[in-house]
Amino acid sequence: MTELAELVLTADERARGTGVDRVLLTLDWSGEEEPGRLAEFVAARVRALGADPADVDDTAVRRAAEADPALRRGDLPVRQLDHLSGVLAGLGCALLQVHHGDDAYALLVARTGGSTPDGLTGLTHDHCPVLPWGTRPTLVCLDCPGCAQQLVWELPPGETLAGERCDCGTALFDADGRPLPDVTLYP
Repeated sequence: MTELAELVLTADERARGTGVDRVLLTLDWSGEEEPGRLAEFVAARVRALGADPADVDDTAVRRAAEADPALRRGDLPVRQLDHLSGVLAGLGCALLQVHHGDDAYALLVARTGGSTPDGLTGLTHDHCPVLPWGTRPTLVCLDCPGCAQQLVWELPPGETLAGERCDCGTALFDADGRPLPDVTLYP
């Protein structure tokens, strides 16, 4: 399994002991405080990873959004991230998001090494799933039928809760990841 640091840090950054948090940008769900900061961040990381960031620009996306009468608060960052993710794919890089379970976007730029962003699985940072932009984890919520404790999991795509038990010992899921008959999942 590839380590996140190998994908998002340069060899020099790893040698200096630079942490992943030093190359992570947190963007509020509602947008940039400083227009252009997101594209600047992505361009700087692309440059650090050895690619040419000439095409890393989101000006056209921002202008189109400003002219869109249907634009709502929070729409612009998604449009920018969608656009930049596509640009990065053409540069052999991918936009990754650390899913902390809050409303901010914690973003990283990674080398894909020729693989598709879909191949970037099993990555975590501070015990949170790290997924390519546009990939959403599945939220699973239930009340344990044995002790009534509310349990919540945020699962990366493809991961299941096969054989999962509550801390009280109650079995919740079968070996294939299906909830047992007495377990009701929240919608």
